[in-house]
Amino acid sequence: MGIAIPTLCHHHKLEPYGGCRVCSVEVEANGRTMVVAACTYPAEKNVVVRTRSEKLSRIRQALVEMMLAHAPDSETLVALAEEYCADRERFKRNQSFCIHCGLCVRYCTEVKKKNALGFIDRGAKKRICFIPKIAATECWKCRECFPLCPTSRYRLPLF
Repeated sequence: MGIAIPTLCHHHKLEPYGGCRVCSVEVEANGRTMVVAACTYPAEKNVVVRTRSEKLSRIRQALVEMMLAHAPDSETLVALAEEYCADRERFKRNQSFCIHCGLCVRYCTEVKKKNALGFIDRGAKKRICFIPKIAATECWKCRECFPLCPTSRYRLPLF
């Protein structure tokens, strides 16, 4: 429809994931308004979708601020920070350079079918882990997930 909705975890070759939540929109259906991830919410008749509002701007601003703590030099995040007036210093820095968008994990699983990396733990402890036996050979040959990373800093560890 030509309406720009920001996203960090979307890729045309991958199934919708809703991990970054930057694509959040307000959906009004049956007299009820909800904030949902646009990429995972199914299209329906008689539903009003708001892609821009003060509430959505605050949500996107907070999300970008949290992600900037992990990847403060990401050009993509810096651009979103400017758009949503995000405070780049709001949260204590934890420069992991990973915002858990899942693009690398999902690309490896869904497109390459190699399963060389995955998520471990949940919530604030969540991180990406390479499966050494697979990654030691497959990742060195492939490296297709690297350019997908919105932080542009994700690197393979040395084995």
